[in-house]
Amino acid sequence: MSLDLKFGVSTWLWTSPFTTETTSLFSKIKQMGYDMVEIPVEDPALIDVQQVKEALAEHELEPIICGAFGTSRDLTHDEPSYHQTSLQYITSCLDICEGLGARFFAGPMYSAVGKARLVTPEQKKLEWERAVTNLHKVCRLAEDRGLQLALEPLNRFESDLINTAEDVMRLVQEINHPAANVLLDGFHMNIEEPDIEKAIRLVGDKLLHVQVSENYRGTPGTGQTRWDAYMRGLTAIQYKGAVSIESFTPEVKELAGAVCIWRPLVPSQDGFASEGLQFLKQWAATAQPAAQAVPQATTSF
Repeated sequence: MSLDLKFGVSTWLWTSPFTTETTSLFSKIKQMGYDMVEIPVEDPALIDVQQVKEALAEHELEPIICGAFGTSRDLTHDEPSYHQTSLQYITSCLDICEGLGARFFAGPMYSAVGKARLVTPEQKKLEWERAVTNLHKVCRLAEDRGLQLALEPLNRFESDLINTAEDVMRLVQEINHPAANVLLDGFHMNIEEPDIEKAIRLVGDKLLHVQVSENYRGTPGTGQTRWDAYMRGLTAIQYKGAVSIESFTPEVKELAGAVCIWRPLVPSQDGFASEGLQFLKQWAATAQPAAQAVPQATTSF
């Protein structure tokens, strides 16, 4: 039994920021055999939605839209103006999703990436409550457009708020809106989760999207990742979404610095994409029936 998966790749593998001209990558991505392309929206003003939509249609690629949450985009900041900046940005991204026909908007939108500090329990509680309140507003914005959210846990070096599947499921439960769902990123999971299969089962039918790379952010299949555990978990929850490669190029210095890539991970970014996809297709074909399917996330927190 093989999983019915689609495969995508982030344009961050080659370049940053995404602009209308980045659609020049679409032909190559399609020729490699991908079904979907992840579009990271760093600056919505750089994207002509109609032109990108036409390029997606020309190359028969489906879009996945992800957010980029720098220091100014922080729904948990002490200063409310940051919340407004974040909501304006997220609204623009949701409009892009709607215009391109994406099903959801993904990313660690609860806080700024890199906001990792040791804070008091009182401050942590305050920021958590801000995340819940503001993300409920975002859920309503998504619902108005027929969209969903895929909230992404980050590792402890990039966030002090949401690090694990358990964290994000507690957040989803407290947001208490059907548009609140989950993205799991294998790079972060390899750092934070003691049991990958258990984490995936915990998220269950709230899992909208999966991002992967190796434990060192390199080509899938070349590192220490427990791909068998991922497969058992995804099979158990009868996952029907996409699996996308997300990594970065050291050639774009600002982005490479933000994700701490100080050296080339592969000889070629094209090789990363093509060889990674080949591995993922072989991996998907190894799926076996799960001993116990878990179609819904029912765990309470």
